[in-house]
Amino acid sequence: MTDNPTWTIREAGANDAAALALIGAATFLETFAGILDGDAIVGHCAVQHNAAAYRDYLATGARAWLAEAQPGGAPVGFVLIGKPDLAAALDGDIELKRIYALSRFHGTGLGAALMKQALEAAHGHRRLLLGVYEGNQRALAFYRKQGFADLATRQFNVGGKLYDDFVLARPLAA
Repeated sequence: MTDNPTWTIREAGANDAAALALIGAATFLETFAGILDGDAIVGHCAVQHNAAAYRDYLATGARAWLAEAQPGGAPVGFVLIGKPDLAAALDGDIELKRIYALSRFHGTGLGAALMKQALEAAHGHRRLLLGVYEGNQRALAFYRKQGFADLATRQFNVGGKLYDDFVLARPLAA
């Protein structure tokens, strides 16, 4: 577990699926409202950010770490890694599927602490990959600061609408 005066991080399990879904939907909406189509956001969150989707990720080998506000333990962020479903993936790669934090916790070191958990869990893999919306400049700056470089592009379906993403990769020490 990682501690900070305002938040802690612990590995999440299936019993945390509702908390992961809540943070996933809240941060997706917070990040993309006014940028992407509103109906597409709602549709995407209904399918991709529900408790069953997160239970499925965890049941098929993905791992997640949940950040909780202190005091009180309310969920405020998480990171999720698992088997890649990116066309650019090669044998030995692992994917950072989600890294989300409520904006109130940006600048507290939470993003870097969540990334550290992902990197530690990815040890032994060749590369850590991720997809990010090409217009999400804040996220792109964070990922590049964390050592990720452009690898490819893809189209990402958000509620039935396609958006352009960058696929980034960070080499990992074996």
